[in-house]
Order: sequence, then C-alpha cells, then structure tokens
Amino acid sequence: MNKNCDESIQAVKEDIRQKYDKFAPWYDLVEGIPDFLGIRKLRRNLLQRASGNVLEIAVGTGKNLRHYPGNCHITAIDLSPAMLEIARKRASHLGLNITFMIMDAEALDIPDQSFDTVVSSLTLCTFPDPVAALREMARVCRVDGRILLLEHGRSDREWLGRWQDRKADRHAEKLGCCWNREPLDFVHHAGLKPVSTRRCFFGIFHVLEATPS
Repeated sequence: MNKNCDESIQAVKEDIRQKYDKFAPWYDLVEGIPDFLGIRKLRRNLLQRASGNVLEIAVGTGKNLRHYPGNCHITAIDLSPAMLEIARKRASHLGLNITFMIMDAEALDIPDQSFDTVVSSLTLCTFPDPVAALREMARVCRVDGRILLLEHGRSDREWLGRWQDRKADRHAEKLGCCWNREPLDFVHHAGLKPVSTRRCFFGIFHVLEATPS
C-alpha cells in the first residue's frame, strides 16, 4: 500500500471516529428504532452462543454487554473514546468487569488465536475495509472458536434494496454507515466458514455464526 493510499484510509477512519464521538450521547436513542424492530431479541439470542474469553469488536455504547452468559470474560474495543466511555459506565452499572481498549478493528494489536469467541454487531457497514476487519477477527479467534455477527445490509427484496441504493450516499455522509453492503459476501471473501446464517426484517438484518477457517 502506498503512502498516499494509507494516509487516505487513515483520514477516513479519523472522520468516522470524530462522527461517532459527536454522536455518542444520542446513539442509544437512535438505536431504539432497530431495537423496536427486533434487534434486541436478535442480540440476546445470538450472544447466548458466546463462551470463554470473548472479544467484542466496535463495542460502541455497550448495548450487547447485558446479554452475554455470566461465565464470559469480555474484552471490548472501539475506535471512539466517547463511545467507550458510555460502554464503561454501562458495564459499571451492570456490575461487569470488562477490559476496554481503543483499537482499530482492521489492525488489532492482539496476538493470534487469543479468544474463544469474537463478536461484532452492526459494524461491517462502517468499516472502510470490512473484509480486513473480518480477517482480523479470524486471526485472533481460536481455530475451534466462533465468530458471531449481527449485521445489516442491502435487503433481498429488490424494491427495498433499490431504495437503499438510492439513499446510500446521503445516509453514509452522516455516520459513515453504508447500509447497502452485503455482509455475507464479506464473510466469504474474508475466508471465514459460515456455520449458520439467517436474514430477517425484509432481509435487511443478518445473524451469522462462522468459524475462522
């Protein structure tokens, strides 16, 4: 990668970080909409599959934290300090002992095969290189571990997918959220092996479990 390209990517990441730092106080309020549409139940059901040492990528304000089994040991990372601060307060309120770190999901400062479970939710839409982020998740996950993803993307109802396409650029300008991406395609391109996949709510939301292979 040449220097100019690298600088461009870093500028994009810095822009995303700044946007989420500013948006952090309002994030949970806006997230109430997908929660109403069933995301909270999807979170709860998916995260019951987590076990052992868990890494949560882009933890945001920590909305997943209450749904983990009690025997999980959680490390949570995010690029936004403001989002992490809210997550820390949520963990404290829940009485959870969690390690929080500021870190880039596409370049994890974590040794190979460090975690039994890697979790990411509603994040592939914002990563500049989602395939790189997924490859990093696979790298730090144990060979016999699992990667749990709750994502959203382009609807498989063509009329709705076309509407998302028309609005995508304007939507992405706000928070860097590209809502017409194809999460399952990224999983395949990253070399992960899907174990189970499910689409719901007009094919927008994806519940995925994969292995690092």
